[in-house]
Formats: sequence, structure tokens, C-alpha cells
Amino acid sequence: MSPVFPMLTVLSMFYYMCLRRRARTATRGEMNSRRAIESNTRALPINVEIVQYAKEVLDFSSHYGSENSMSYTMWNLAGIPNVYPSSGDFTQTAVFRTYGTWWDHCPSARLPFKRTPPTFCSQDYVELAFEEPVYPTAVHILETYHPGAVVRILACSANPYSQNPPAEVRWEILWSEAPTKVNGPQARQFTPCIKQINFPTNLIRLEVNSSLLDYYTELDAVVLYGVKEKPVLSLKTSMIDMNDIDEDEDEEKYGCGMDTLNKQFSIVTLREWPTNGYFDKLPYELIQLILSHLTVPDLCRLAQTCKLLYQHCCDPLQYIHLSLQPYWAKINDTSLEYLQSRCTLIQWLNLSWTGNRGAISVSGFSRFLKVCGSELVRLELSCGHFLNETCLEVITEMCPNLQELNLSSCDKIPPQAFNHIAKVGSLKRLILYRTKVEQTALLSILNFCSELQHLSLGSCVMIEDYDLITSMMGAKCKKLRSLDLWRCKNITESGIAELASGCQLLEELDLGWCPTLQSSTGCFTNLARKLPNLQKLFLTANRSVCDTDIEELAANCTRLRQLDILGTRMVSPASLRKLLESCKDLSLLDVSFCSQIDNRVLLELNANFPNVFIKKSFTQ
Repeated sequence: MSPVFPMLTVLSMFYYMCLRRRARTATRGEMNSRRAIESNTRALPINVEIVQYAKEVLDFSSHYGSENSMSYTMWNLAGIPNVYPSSGDFTQTAVFRTYGTWWDHCPSARLPFKRTPPTFCSQDYVELAFEEPVYPTAVHILETYHPGAVVRILACSANPYSQNPPAEVRWEILWSEAPTKVNGPQARQFTPCIKQINFPTNLIRLEVNSSLLDYYTELDAVVLYGVKEKPVLSLKTSMIDMNDIDEDEDEEKYGCGMDTLNKQFSIVTLREWPTNGYFDKLPYELIQLILSHLTVPDLCRLAQTCKLLYQHCCDPLQYIHLSLQPYWAKINDTSLEYLQSRCTLIQWLNLSWTGNRGAISVSGFSRFLKVCGSELVRLELSCGHFLNETCLEVITEMCPNLQELNLSSCDKIPPQAFNHIAKVGSLKRLILYRTKVEQTALLSILNFCSELQHLSLGSCVMIEDYDLITSMMGAKCKKLRSLDLWRCKNITESGIAELASGCQLLEELDLGWCPTLQSSTGCFTNLARKLPNLQKLFLTANRSVCDTDIEELAANCTRLRQLDILGTRMVSPASLRKLLESCKDLSLLDVSFCSQIDNRVLLELNANFPNVFIKKSFTQ
């Protein structure tokens, strides 16, 4: 037999495996539903079913509310329902920060990472603890407004109330589906068919994707049903589909896609063929291009076929951009250690959501960056609760070319640690949403990082004087294009004036829920006159916004695409018509709870300006 054929056989087998896996992924929802329905028909042992509401909210990626109140916060998911079965916009519910695709179409939008598995579409998460560990039989999610965002439900083997943390933390997917469009915003009880797991749990994680929603989804409560004793499957197996068995084997073998990452990368005893067949006729670059379309787990698997493909799969050029967020449940120190030799040229790295509950240590993270940090340009560390001051110090020392740093919801980092970020003078994007950055550190960052173009300070409650902060921005950050000051509590017209005078390139400004700003001081008209490049302006919940402000925006900010004036009572339909006629690119206008904009006016505006999504929320 010609030596060409073994290599063709290897490639054919791998291609066949990818096709079968894609076919199974496309029908995953059908198989999960069928599997769950069958499991419900199997006989359970005589065991009392326990019904529990969430006792505590342990962790979450974002929320609409403030850090110092309960309105619209994730903490509303603890306990019995506050709103259900009522429908509408209620402050007593849990609401995530974003919805729809609007945040993907604004100046601060970030480029997506390639090689993200099609089965991973989660944008936010919340983790809930329950009193009693049980073998889950059902999970009920009470959605009270714009349902349909939940895309994954997971269970954890770790008991958050145990005094002895387990040696290994295991996550199991109970249910998973692609985002779906739900007709209507009305409340519902969402009860997906979940699969059985072989360990008891009192830690449930919901992951959501709100990209298909017309407004913020609102969750009221989560109910966990389960039994104390492990269910015993019946012997009736005649209805089990062989594809389901195969899929289960895949899940057991690969877990969330990376279960055997460490073993796969450490394979060295591979067969070497006398020749490489047609691969010898292909340019090295072409093979690299073909492999660049594979996900990281698929690269791991292909690397085990032969030495030639192992060489290609381990080439650092395959890891220039690497996102490990889809595999957050499986990434640990050992994973990073095995990836080190392949990531020496890495420029984009996404470790968001990874490393929690001891999976990644400070020393493991530091070792990785010391080897792989020199070329890093972008580093995503959202919700990385293992991060501390040592980690930030290592980042600033080992990543001299860093331009983008995301520390969103890294609320375990101590305030003084943020001083280290000032050493990275090349920073262009810095996300500090829901962190404990304090004023002195932030002033130092603004002073030394004059190249900043995108800055997020939303819900940073430790900053005492935002006027001083914006004054420094106006003096030092002349290239600033987007600024998030969501829920900053003490900025005044003085700070806005300094900002507008010094940062005239601003295209995006979020001043939502900033109660100290008053239209009567002229702060909003000043913004409109000084910032003609504005494309996104959020003045959410500022009840003082008036017709004069809207007319100034219409006259000066004709490039405006997104405007949120939720809650104002002083804007008339006439001024909105002027705005819509002047701003031809406007695509989002939120006039929820604007008392002068009733349903009749809304229908008229929608009819005359069909290309603009005009949102008006309601409460029943």
C-alpha cells in the first residue's frame, strides 16, 4: 500500500468525526429533550422530592442595578418570588446589564475571538446556592419580563457551605440550548427537561444570552427540585437511541470540550509514517490555514493522530488569539502549564470566567504570563476571582505591549492593587466595571495612560469625587472615544464641563443613573455642543432631561445612533420628532417610563420612523 493512504485515512477519519459532531450539535436540543423525557419515565426509588428556592446568590457577571441597593440586582434571585406571576418591568427582579445586539454596534464594541465553539453562546451568568444538596429532578426559572435568555443550566459538585472544600470541582451541564426568540414579553415559568447527574448538588449556575431580546430579561426566582438519594435507572432501555449513547460517551470523554486537555497536549508517542502523502505537497502555511478553523479541543484531538499533525497543532502560530472562556469549567494550572510552549507568540488571551474555586492559582497564572506575556496585546480576565495584587503586578511587568485589559467584575482585587496598572502606559482600553478601584489609583492610571481610548468605570463605588476624575480625563486623555460612568453617584455639571472640553473625540458616553446631574445647569446642552461625534448617549433615569436637551442633540449630534432617556417626564413628542428627523442613523431610542410618550404617540413614531427601534417599557 502506498504511504499516501495512511495519511489520507487519518484526515478522512478526522473529517468524518467533525461532521458527525457538528450533526449531533445541531440536534443537541432534540436529543437532550428525548433523553430527558425517557429519564422521566424511568422508575425512581421511593424518595421524597425536596423543593428549594435559592438561599444565596454567590456570583454573577453583571447586573443592571447598583452595588448598594436591591433594585434590579442579581441578589433578588435569592428566596421566594417577589413578582411572579405578574408581568412587566419591576425593580424587585434580577436584571443583567445588557440586551439585544446594541452593545455590539457601538464605538466601545470589542472584536470577537475566533474559534469559539458554536455550542458556546453565553454572555452572562449567575450562580445560586441552595440549602440542601440533592440529585436534581427539575429546575424551574420564573421569568417575569422578556423571557428566553437562559441558554445553559449547570450543576456543581462543590458544596458552598461545606467546611472542607473538595479536591476536585466538577461542573455538569443539566440543560443547554441555543438562544431562542420568545413571542411576547409576558411572564412564564421555564422548566426545561434536565438530564440526571451522578452527584448531589446545591450550587446551580444559569448562563444567559440576551442577544435576541427586545429588552432586558427579568428573573424573579429559581426553584430546585431534587431527591436526597441517587435515582436508580430502570432496566427498560429499548427506547435509548444509539446516537444518544455516543453523545454521552463524548461528553464523558471530553467534558465541556477540554476534559482531557492536559493528557491530549502531553501525548508524545505518536506514529511517524515513512512519508506524509499529499500533505508533503501542501505548503506549510496552507495546512496552518486549514487548521486555524478548528476549535482548541479539536486541535488537541488532531494532535494525537501523527507527528506531522502534532507539529502543526502545536505551532505557536495557531495560538495567536486564544479564548479559553468557553472551557472555563475545565481550565486549571495544569492546563496553563501544557499550553505554555504553544502560546509564546500569543497576542489575544481570554481567561474570563476561569480559575475560580482554586482552579487557577496565583503562582500558576504568574508562571504562564512570565512565559507567554511578552507579546500580549489584549487580556480578558472578566470575573477572575483568583486575581490579587500579585497578579496585577505580574501583568504590568510581563506584558509591556498590553493595550487592552478587561477586569470586569473582578471584585476580589484589593483597592491598592490597581496602582500597578499605571505602569502600562500603552493601554488603549481598560474595563474596571464593578471593581474596587479607588480614586488615588485611578488618578495615577489616567495620568500615565494617556493613550486610553475606551474606559469603563461603571458601578465603581469606591471613587469619592468623579468631578476630579473627569477633570483628569479632560487634561490627560485627549484620545478618549468611549466612557462608561454608569451609576456614578457624585459627578456634577463641573465634571461634565471638564470632560466635554478636554475629550472632544468622545463617541460614546454612558451617564445612566447619575442622579447628581441636572438639566437646569446646562450640562446636557454643553455636552451636545462640545461633542458632535457622539454616537451613543445614555441618560438613563435622569428625570430632568427636557426638550431643550433633545433639540440640542438634534442640532449638534447628527451622527447619534443610540439614545436612552428612560424615565424623563419632560420630553415631548415634538422634540423627539425633531431628533428622529435630524439623526438619520439613529437605531435605538429608549423612552420607557417617559410620561409624555403614550401608546398613541409611540405608534405614530414607529410608523413614521420604521428603521428606529423605539422602546417603551411597562409595568402591570
